[in-house]
Amino acid sequence: MATRPTWQGYLRLSLVSCPVALYTATSRGGEVHFNMLSKATHNRIRMIPTDPETGPVERSDIVKGYEIEKGRYVVVTGEELENVRLETTKTLDIERFVDDSDIDRLYWNDPYFLAPDGDMAAEAFAVIREAMKKAGKVALGRLVMHQRERLMALEPHDKGIVAYTLRNKTEVRAADAIFSHIKAVKPPAQMIEIAAKIIEQLEGPFDPSQFNDRYEDALRALIKEKQKGHTVEAPEEPREAEVIDLMEALKRSLGQSGGERRKPAPQTAKKALTHRKAPAKKRA
Repeated sequence: MATRPTWQGYLRLSLVSCPVALYTATSRGGEVHFNMLSKATHNRIRMIPTDPETGPVERSDIVKGYEIEKGRYVVVTGEELENVRLETTKTLDIERFVDDSDIDRLYWNDPYFLAPDGDMAAEAFAVIREAMKKAGKVALGRLVMHQRERLMALEPHDKGIVAYTLRNKTEVRAADAIFSHIKAVKPPAQMIEIAAKIIEQLEGPFDPSQFNDRYEDALRALIKEKQKGHTVEAPEEPREAEVIDLMEALKRSLGQSGGERRKPAPQTAKKALTHRKAPAKKRA
């Protein structure tokens, strides 16, 4: 089954443009999701839209409204929303090129794949992509997606382009609101040197396959044991020695941050769960 694009329109660099399609670059299909069930029957619960005064409401009778004050709304129809059209509704116009270091990591959001929409668009798309690659810059442009105009950061990736949505200024909180309360401390140079050596011992290439979601693995192991009819009990919490002396903790960490800490624990998520068979029910 072909992947459906999230957005379709035109990518434009000055007078050069081509039809493109935007696809989500991430997937949540492998996550463990739980459904809400009735405790008595294990039937799935239905969420029925309800008016607090008149009762259940049909989906066709639901409209969108914006609350202007408590209990007062401005109702907006789907046709009226469709009439709010900007040029960026169908065109991703590259407005500026910047260094990626100029964009604070707080602003980077969701990644998307941008690809030419059809064979006829391949040549113009390749020209824009290769020009961006030669410049070594990140392109900034805007498009309307999900009823919002979003700032996009584009950079070449293999034969295509990766586009990231960027948060706007109002979405990012000021760091000073949190960091201003941190007490100014100047730690001893020797402690910093030891900590730097610990970091050096833990350096290595980024391999995403080594960082799977262990909580998801534990959930799947739990579900598998429940399928077998086992009652799953929580494992005993590991106890670590309490270290009060910071210098002592650093020195001990320096000795432990080598190969022993790099190796994954031999036990799997399944072994981490202790289980016992549920007692058989007595027949009447």
